[in-house]
Amino acid sequence: MNIKSLLIVTALAEGGTGIALLVVPSVIVELLLGAGLSSPQSFVLGRIAGAALVSIGVACWLARRADAVVTGLVAGMLIYNVAVPVLLIYAAMADGMQGVALWPASILHVMLAVWCLLCLRPR
Repeated sequence: MNIKSLLIVTALAEGGTGIALLVVPSVIVELLLGAGLSSPQSFVLGRIAGAALVSIGVACWLARRADAVVTGLVAGMLIYNVAVPVLLIYAAMADGMQGVALWPASILHVMLAVWCLLCLRPR
């Protein structure tokens, strides 16, 4: 068994599951745990988990080439740090969800996404 194969399999499995969680979180949770999601808040968290899995998948996919390990990791972080504020702000605007940490968390993730972009730009 080699690391490249592990990274490819992980990228496909986690990336696919993450995309499914982003699109139909309740169905995936029901397949995994036997009961679907019932509250709008659980849908947001299910989609955030999906974004995290997509990020892991992208990081693993890009890291399968030894020369791209750091790029893969930062690209995965970028996807996550863009997806989280989009999902949180959508939850606030579309569903009226307002927790005390929603806006600070959104701002933090936007700042981290900008930092990731700056690190990924060609030099």
